[in-house]
Amino acid sequence: MDIAGKAGDAVVAARDGRVVLVSNALAAYGTMIVLMHDETLLTAYALLDKTHVKEGEMVRKGQKIADMGHGAAGGGVLHFEIRERGTPVDPLLYLR
Repeated sequence: MDIAGKAGDAVVAARDGRVVLVSNALAAYGTMIVLMHDETLLTAYALLDKTHVKEGEMVRKGQKIADMGHGAAGGGVLHFEIRERGTPVDPLLYLR
């Protein structure tokens, strides 16, 4: 799911969890943060500008973890994914 905004907007954790990845190794995702929430559920936040967390850190729901970056079209955008047991799921099922 891509979420429009302005570059620099706050990106916050969807749920409590542990930061398991902060990386820019995947070019298509730019700078990316992955949070593990339990044994089966993780969230990924990509196309970030500045990150505010480090791997291994515990975060709380609503905590600022990064600043939104720019998408391919130049506007602010956050790419957001939820994965359950490694499989992408519809984020709207969890964010209601």
